[in-house]
Amino acid sequence: MRRLAPRAVAAATALCALVVFVQGHVALPFTRIVTIEAKMASKSDYFEDPEVQRLLIRHGFRVHVTRMGSRGIAAQNYDDYDVVFPSGQPAADLITRKRASEGRPATTYRPFVSPIVLGTYREYAETLQEARIAEPLPGTPSGAEPLYYSLDMKKFLDATAHNERWESLGISRHGIHNGNKVLAQSSDICESNSGGTYLGLVSYVWNHDDIPQDTQEAKSFAERIKHLLNDQGMPSGEKNETYVSAEGKSISPIAVIYEHQFLAHQIATQAGTGHVDGERVLLYPSTRFVTEPQFIALTSQGDRLGRLVSTDPALQRRAMELGFRVRAADSESTSDALTGFLHEHHIQAPVLSADDTKAVLPRLDLLEQMIEVVGDCDPVARSAAGGEAP
Repeated sequence: MRRLAPRAVAAATALCALVVFVQGHVALPFTRIVTIEAKMASKSDYFEDPEVQRLLIRHGFRVHVTRMGSRGIAAQNYDDYDVVFPSGQPAADLITRKRASEGRPATTYRPFVSPIVLGTYREYAETLQEARIAEPLPGTPSGAEPLYYSLDMKKFLDATAHNERWESLGISRHGIHNGNKVLAQSSDICESNSGGTYLGLVSYVWNHDDIPQDTQEAKSFAERIKHLLNDQGMPSGEKNETYVSAEGKSISPIAVIYEHQFLAHQIATQAGTGHVDGERVLLYPSTRFVTEPQFIALTSQGDRLGRLVSTDPALQRRAMELGFRVRAADSESTSDALTGFLHEHHIQAPVLSADDTKAVLPRLDLLEQMIEVVGDCDPVARSAAGGEAP
């Protein structure tokens, strides 16, 4: 029996994939599916979700994701891609400024946001509470254990600077023996937006709510915070994968992650078991920084996808179900839909104080210099950031 040629098999498979069943009838057998080539950081969680993929296929899109850290996206070539989606503003600014300098401006979309938070475990949060470094956020239902805490960043960093150990804070009272230093572990500062943003947050707090104004100050600020960040050991990849794993508590007791990653875990746990994961809790830094992930369309097809993700109700609802704070369609603010959704599914919703200080990142070229000093990183091209090229 003759074999079908690989291309014939691929063509037949593709044709079958285009058949859509609507109310028991075959429809749209010749719908054209456009494959979008995309480089993405942690927000690829959204595009790799099976339900999002199904919704996109209905609109004629398939997204092929190349995943890497935000700073890596900005540093590498992306000419053959339709979309890049770094997780925060610094890397996005590097990309858009470079494109503008080349006479090829890009369109940006901000479909959702997700604050930087610290994922930890209940025993560690309660230990910090007993040391008056953390306290539960308001809004915990009567009789329930809190899922969310406010972390006094200045006291937390003081504990790190003074080489406090978990044992000295009393973690053993909660049945855990850990002689390691009290600190938060982040993804690789040289590669990830969460690592670089946490660096900016630590610098802002440690330097008395101030940001550097020139290169000399940037390097001085960076040198002053190195010891608060570099004692976590070798740089590592995505922290959330470790945080939600069975070994997370022993490997990384406090991990810098995004709020949506924690909420997505709790939503999935509630759906699968009928209750939340009470072992894992969140620490919200008292000085906060909300990341602004920017979907950057580099081609007309990428632009079509960006508009769709930002306006389609089903795709926006799915983003909310994955823990994101979705932007209201007619404003720059995030909607209250996430809080309502969490309540509907019997999951505590975080109640954040409007009084907490909002951290400010340094100017882009100065932040890059601080990242290079603290992480001993290879420099990215600073010409797009308003500074000197390496």
